[in-house]
Amino acid sequence: MPPPSDTVKVAIQWPGAFPKLMEIDQKKPLSAIIKEVSDGWSIIQNHEELALQYAEGPGFYITEKNRNEIKNGAILRLTSSPTITAQQLHDRVQSSSMDVKLEGLKDLARSSRDITFAQEFINLDGIYLLTQMVESSNEKYQKLQKIMKPCLGEMLSYSLTAFVELMDHGIVSWDTFSVAFIKKIASFVNKLGMDVSVLQRSLAILESMVLNSHDLYQKVAQEISIGQLIPLLQGIDQEIQTYAIAVINALFLKAPDATRQHYVEDSIDILDFPLSEMANILTQKQLRSIILTHVIRSQNGINNEMAHQLYVLQVLTFNLLEDRMMTKMDPQDQAQRDIIFELRRIAFDVEQDQNNLGGSIEKRKSMYTRDYKKLGFTNNVNPALDFTHTPPGMLALDNMLYFAKHHQDAYIRIVLENSSREDKHECPFGRSSIELTKMLCEILKVGELPSETCNDFHPMFFTHDRSFEEFFCICIQLLNKTWKEMRATSEDFNKVMQVVKEQIMRALTNKPNSLDQFKSRLQNLSYTEILKIRQSERMNQEDFQSRPILELKEKIQPEILELIKQQRLNRLVEGTCFRKLNSRRRQDKFWYCRLSPNHKVLHYGDLEESPQGEVPHDNLQDKLPVADIKAILTGKDCPHMKEKGALKQNKELLELAFSVMYDSNCQLNFIAPDKHEYCIWTDGLNALLGKDMVSDQTRNDMDTLLSMEIKLRLLDLENIQIPDVPPPIPKEPSNYDFVYDCN
Repeated sequence: MPPPSDTVKVAIQWPGAFPKLMEIDQKKPLSAIIKEVSDGWSIIQNHEELALQYAEGPGFYITEKNRNEIKNGAILRLTSSPTITAQQLHDRVQSSSMDVKLEGLKDLARSSRDITFAQEFINLDGIYLLTQMVESSNEKYQKLQKIMKPCLGEMLSYSLTAFVELMDHGIVSWDTFSVAFIKKIASFVNKLGMDVSVLQRSLAILESMVLNSHDLYQKVAQEISIGQLIPLLQGIDQEIQTYAIAVINALFLKAPDATRQHYVEDSIDILDFPLSEMANILTQKQLRSIILTHVIRSQNGINNEMAHQLYVLQVLTFNLLEDRMMTKMDPQDQAQRDIIFELRRIAFDVEQDQNNLGGSIEKRKSMYTRDYKKLGFTNNVNPALDFTHTPPGMLALDNMLYFAKHHQDAYIRIVLENSSREDKHECPFGRSSIELTKMLCEILKVGELPSETCNDFHPMFFTHDRSFEEFFCICIQLLNKTWKEMRATSEDFNKVMQVVKEQIMRALTNKPNSLDQFKSRLQNLSYTEILKIRQSERMNQEDFQSRPILELKEKIQPEILELIKQQRLNRLVEGTCFRKLNSRRRQDKFWYCRLSPNHKVLHYGDLEESPQGEVPHDNLQDKLPVADIKAILTGKDCPHMKEKGALKQNKELLELAFSVMYDSNCQLNFIAPDKHEYCIWTDGLNALLGKDMVSDQTRNDMDTLLSMEIKLRLLDLENIQIPDVPPPIPKEPSNYDFVYDCN
C-alpha cells in the first residue's frame, strides 16, 4: 500500500552513524522532525542548532518553505543549522592560519549557493568581510607574495566566487559598494598574468555592477575602458573572451539614452558621452577585426554563451542606427538637402551650384524635377518630403549616399538603366531604397533590446566596418535584379518587395561567413528559383487535396503521429541541459533532465558546467515519477513566470517556459534552450500523459512526413491523373452466365 501523499520516505545520515530510513510526516513542524531524528541518535547537541540538508549536489538546506520539494528516496543529512555554519565559516575565513582560511573560503564558496545559508552569512556582515578581504588582498600579504603566490591566488579566487554567489541571491543592493572595491576589482582585470579564475570572477562582478546600478556604471566606466578589455579577446581562453564581451555589452547597454543624439564620428570622452564613445570604439576596425580573428574564426569553435554575447553585441551595434532611423528630414535644412543634390550630381554628372545654371527659375525647377523623377523619388518636386516618415527616416538617405559614393558604378548603372525604361517598367531607386531600408531594419530588429536567450548572430556582420551599409548595397542591387526578372511595373512594387525579403531571409538562414558569401547565395536565389521553391513547398503543403488522397492521409496519419510520439519520447530519454536564468543576469549554472528508458521516471539534477554529451541517470540526484505528474503548464501560466516580475515581461522567456505540476502545489520549472527543445519537451510530456501533442513542431513534422509518405506510396501513379471522385458503379448485368463454372 503506497504511503500517504503528505509522507515521504527518506534516508538520513549523521557522521559516524549508520544512515536511517524513515518516513517524514510533512504535517509536522520541521523542528519536531529534527528533534525526533537527533533523539534517535542520542545526539547531545541542542536540536535547535541542527538542520536537515540534501546530502547530494550543492547540499541545500531544508526549510519550511522548500520542504514540499523533498522526494521519496531522497538522501538527507543532519548537520549544523545555517546560523551555526555561517558563524563558523565567518570565523574560519578570518583565521590566521593560511590553510584554515583557504579551506574555509572553499566551503564558503560552495555553501553560498544556498539562499538560506547566504541570508545568515550576510546577516553577519559577510559581504562587508569579503569586500575588505578583497580590497586588502595585495597589501596584507605583500611580503608573502613571492613564496605564497599560488595560495593567495586561490584564496582570492574563492573569495570572489563566494561574493558572486552571495550577490546573486539579490539580498544586498549593488549600490552599497565603495569606489575602493571597484578599483580593486578593476585592477585584477588590468593586471597582466592574473589567475584565470580571478579574472573570470572579476569580469562577472563588473558586468553585474554595470547592469544593476547606474551609479556603479559611471564608476566602472572610469576604471575600465574597452581598450583595456581588447587584450583579453586576443587570448585563447574562450571563457575569458566571453566575459570580456559581456562587460563590453553591459557598458554599451547601460550607456545613458540622453547621449544618443551625440553619436557622430568624433572622439568624445566616455564619461561625458559614454554611448558615443562606445559607438566610436565599436566601429573601429581594431575591435571588430580582433573579434573576427580571435573569437569568430577561432579553432575552438563558439559555445552557446559566446554565441549569445556576440548576438547581443550585434544587436547593440545595429541599435546605433535607431537615432537616424527615427529622425525625420527637415526640408528646410540645407545640409540635408545637399545630400540629395549630391545624389543627383553623382548620377547625372551635373554641377551643384545653382548660380552657374543658365535659364529661368522655372527651367531649373523643371530640370530638377526631371532628374528627381529619374532618381525614383515619390515627390519629384521636393524629394526631402520622402524622408519625413519614420522609420526609416534619415537612415535611408544615409544608405543611398553610401551606395552612391562607395559603389558609384553600380549606382549610376541602376539609375541610368531605369531612366531609359518605359515609365511603367522603371524601378524607382529612391522609393526602393526607402522601403528596403525599412525592411532591413525590421529583419535585423533595429531598436529592439536583445533577447535573454537568443544566439542568432551573423558572422558576416563582423567582417566590415560599415556592415549595415554594405548589406544595403548588396540588397538594393538584388532588388533591381529581381525587378527586371519579374518584369515588374509600378503596380507590382509590393510583390517585388515580398520576393526580395524572401530572398534575403533564405540567404541569411545559412549564416554566411562573409558578405561575399551572402552575395553569392543571393545569386542562387533568383526569382525563378524562388518560384520553384514556392511551388515545391506548395506541393508539400497544399497539393494532393483530392478525395482519395485525403482519405489516404486520414488512414496513415495515426501511424505518422505514433512515429512523432516515439521520436519525442526518445529525445526525452536522451535528456536536455537547461540553463538557470533570473532577472538580474545570465548565469553559468545548469541542470539536466531526462526520462528513464522505461518512461516511468524523470531524472534531474544540478550540474557544475554544461555537459558535452548525455548525463547518466546515476549522476542525477532527483527523481519525479511520471505517475505523479498532474498537469503541464506553459507560458504565463507557469508559476516561475508569475513569481519573477522581470521575467514576466520578457516575451522570449515566456515562449520558452513550461512547468510540470505534481503532488499538491509542487512544480518542476523549465526554461527551454530554444523553441525546438520547448516543442520537443512539451510534446513529449503531453504524450506521457496521454494528451495531444499540439506544438508547431508537431504540425510541421506531421505535414512533412505525411507529404513524404504519400509521395512514396504514389510513385507508381506518376503522371497519372487521380480523379477527384470515384468512378460510378456500373449497373448489375442481366445475367451472370459469364461466371466461370469450375465443373
